[in-house]
Amino acid sequence: MISGTDPRKRWTEDPSEPEIPLLGGDVTEGVVRVADTVRRPMGPNSAFIHALLRHLEEFGFEGAPRYLGIDSAGREVLTFVEGEVAGRPHPAWIADEGRLASVGRLLRGYDDAAAAFVVPAGVELVLPSDPPGLPPAPAYPDELIGHLDITPENVVFRDASACALIDFDLVRTATRVDELYNAMLWWAPLNEPEDVDPGLRGLDAPRRCRILADAYGMSDRDRGRLVEVAVLRTRRSWHLMKHRAAVDGGGWQRMWDEGVGEIIKRREAWLERNGTAIETALTAP
Repeated sequence: MISGTDPRKRWTEDPSEPEIPLLGGDVTEGVVRVADTVRRPMGPNSAFIHALLRHLEEFGFEGAPRYLGIDSAGREVLTFVEGEVAGRPHPAWIADEGRLASVGRLLRGYDDAAAAFVVPAGVELVLPSDPPGLPPAPAYPDELIGHLDITPENVVFRDASACALIDFDLVRTATRVDELYNAMLWWAPLNEPEDVDPGLRGLDAPRRCRILADAYGMSDRDRGRLVEVAVLRTRRSWHLMKHRAAVDGGGWQRMWDEGVGEIIKRREAWLERNGTAIETALTAP
């Protein structure tokens, strides 16, 4: 976890320090490490994310980077979180069930902290407009500011246990079911076998959903909603990914060109076929 001396007292800008590119993300480019800090380009929601990170620090949640300020190049400065992060190709350890359970515990800690976040006056979350024909979202009230990008690349491990979430670019209002669906999507995983990372092929996805749910402390109510939310979010994802590729370009367009739309369609079909098995695993005594 992040601990020790206040990082703000340790951060000073030194132009002579080398910048080391940090790779692995699909969308955000230009992320570098400088000494024990990370420098990231500013975005439309940077002020919102900085406020959230300050809240997480004040709340006592140690599983997130600390926001330090803006450097002379106009980039946000965050603490660098030491540990293991799954690059690509993913390491074999992403299949480990002990690590999987630790992801659920870390996510619960984040969600509990995020549920107490009060957006400061003058700060707002800027979201893209909904594209025409977007299917409806699940009809459940938002409960918190969700991370919603709990990929293997965005979870830091230390001593084989998840210790921090990084990359908060996709935060937005969400339910706890949304968060758990996102985690299960990447870590169970919830996809056609042909679209699954080799390190996660051949695993019992419903069992891994149960491990995540139990480690998180998922409520019985939310266990009964998970499959419904997964299907509805998947249907919306196809439209949103296509829209962002057309409007934002960059990494979004690259993923679309590489076939993410077809993967999402196959995921929807897989969920329809396997939904009963997932719900049974989640709700069995």
